[in-house]
Amino acid sequence: MTIRYHNILSLLVLALVLAIAMPGISHAELKIDITRGVVEPVPVAVTDFFGEGRGEKDFGQKIAGVVAADLERSGLFNPIDKKAFIQTGESLNLLPRFGDWRLIKTQALVQGRVEMTVDGRLKVEFRLWDVYAEQQMVGLAYFSVPSNWRRVAHIIADAIYQRVTGEDGYFDTRIVYIAETGPRTRRVKRLAIMDQDGENHRFLTDGTILVLTPRFSPTLQEITYLSYYNDIPRVYIFNIDSGRQERLGDFPNMNFAPRFSPDGKGVIMSMAKDGNSDIYIMDLATRKVTQITTHSAIDTGPSYSPDSKKIVFESDRSGVQQIYITDANGGKAKRISFGPKRARYATPVWSPRGDWIAFTRIFSGGTAIGVMRTDGSGERILAQSTARGDWVEGPTWAPNGRVLMYFRQEPADKQGRGGRTRLFTIDITGQNEREVVSPVDASDPAWSPLNP
Repeated sequence: MTIRYHNILSLLVLALVLAIAMPGISHAELKIDITRGVVEPVPVAVTDFFGEGRGEKDFGQKIAGVVAADLERSGLFNPIDKKAFIQTGESLNLLPRFGDWRLIKTQALVQGRVEMTVDGRLKVEFRLWDVYAEQQMVGLAYFSVPSNWRRVAHIIADAIYQRVTGEDGYFDTRIVYIAETGPRTRRVKRLAIMDQDGENHRFLTDGTILVLTPRFSPTLQEITYLSYYNDIPRVYIFNIDSGRQERLGDFPNMNFAPRFSPDGKGVIMSMAKDGNSDIYIMDLATRKVTQITTHSAIDTGPSYSPDSKKIVFESDRSGVQQIYITDANGGKAKRISFGPKRARYATPVWSPRGDWIAFTRIFSGGTAIGVMRTDGSGERILAQSTARGDWVEGPTWAPNGRVLMYFRQEPADKQGRGGRTRLFTIDITGQNEREVVSPVDASDPAWSPLNP
């Protein structure tokens, strides 16, 4: 047996590489090609993880429920109703009766076991089985404090997603966003954070000061955001784990959200000097600010490529708001957006994979969320306004670069009532649009990297 150890906060994982193959069975390996436009979800059976005591059984049921919900929400898996299960309970811990699972059309089977150790930790084992090949695809065991049970479930779902799709998962992540309450004329905006499935919600600021456009660091559990104090824009860095907040400085001329560089050592932003808006980068160690673009037009909304070599931004240098790419150290910018006549492009964000750029397209009567290749080719719309006054905006990437989140604001009535603002996710193929439920109205989401 080969054992791998990884420290994940207070969670320890070891791999169980006991591949069990049944003689005389030959089937193609279970695999999902997620690059196709429409994918038939894989029927998966997620059984309650077995536990001896009442507490262990409770953890086993809850963990299985979160795993199933994560997989179902991806749109790539179709969890089978537990009422259809033929084999259940302790017998499954010996070996699955694959014939029983094939009878209910199961292709992937997830089983597990939960145990409280003598030192008070929670031990969680799971195995993923290819039912038709009758062999184990992956097996892992985790040790954690009991309060971490939900995170263990997300990590298990990530392992299953990765094994079946060949792509990294995105379930063990968090979302930071602007929580909005109160009437439209006196909106209170607070910084809030939650797991990607909407659980473990908490507010990070109290709403006494306006906060806008939070963005995650790609390397640390930190957020940079814009706040207004006495009508002066300030840029802050907030450490999620410690709660420590640091002010980078006052930026009276700032006109767009700050964003981290890929190595987390700098913050890129746009500032207006002498009435002209350009792109700047601040070194977080030295606080030195370097100008990147120099143009008489408005350059704003910058986002780095994952390799830090390029910057995508929006500019009206062509006479209307469009998307441009330039070298990270400056130089000639190249326009890449050439959509319908009079269409404007905003909020460009480079994919973590480097292959796509997400954007908001603004047209007469509405907006749309879309993606294009880094040379401007392959543009396609994923989500758009559904009624006049409806508004979609603010795309942010999951860390695997396969899913986008954005916010949708519904139209308010003439008295300013209504007009809910909600978060949604959608696959880059334009499929599987789903709401991410938040306790209050939500805008400007930012997706974290995988939790360390």
